[in-house]
Amino acid sequence: MCHMVTKILLVEDELAIQSLILFHLNQAGYQVSCAIDAEQALVLIRQQLPDLLLLDLMLPGISGVEVIRRLRADKRTSQIPIILLTARSEEQDKITGLNAGADDYITKPFSPRELRSRIHALLRRSKPHLSEEPLHVGHLVLDPVSQRVNSKTLPIKLGPTEFRLLHFFMTHPNRVYTRTQLLDQIWGDHVFIGERAVDVYIRRLRAALKATQDDNRLQTIHGSGYRFSDSLSELLT
Repeated sequence: MCHMVTKILLVEDELAIQSLILFHLNQAGYQVSCAIDAEQALVLIRQQLPDLLLLDLMLPGISGVEVIRRLRADKRTSQIPIILLTARSEEQDKITGLNAGADDYITKPFSPRELRSRIHALLRRSKPHLSEEPLHVGHLVLDPVSQRVNSKTLPIKLGPTEFRLLHFFMTHPNRVYTRTQLLDQIWGDHVFIGERAVDVYIRRLRAALKATQDDNRLQTIHGSGYRFSDSLSELLT
């Protein structure tokens, strides 16, 4: 089971295939929404960004390739990981989809194990904060499954939001994130709270880490946002 629930949008017009995929992905712990055509899929994406899109190439009406082009052209949706589902084995169809911006493809029929493997591999590359693997930075050890954080084996108590912040920072080190970007990543797309709420939770996270030797990894970049450093040499300068 995926501890931090991964939201997948499945766009497949063959209901028997849709039901089969839905069953296996639900069994694997994913939260799956379904659409039978591009129009329905685009409406669902406007309502909430999925963590990953499973997209049938041959859809009625707007094609899967056109869906990819539209998503990649929109800043809000341009980074959605996309796996193409295609019943065709011709190389040209796969190339067209990949050239439009798909990240991977899988040819029907495929096994549930292969699909889960492809999803896991793409999420690991594109959204490392959705991984279940423990994270290690300096003395900090964060376990996404148990939602526990330790420093030198001593437990650090964090609230749910502070935990998500630290988890995101540890999987995206050494890059400056604005408050708006952190709001989108931690609180989610289409959630409207003030940017200053980020400062409040950053202060809480720093306070929780104060007893460790890693608290100064969380840096304020004035005029820009916040950065989490995993480099000891950078901290010593």
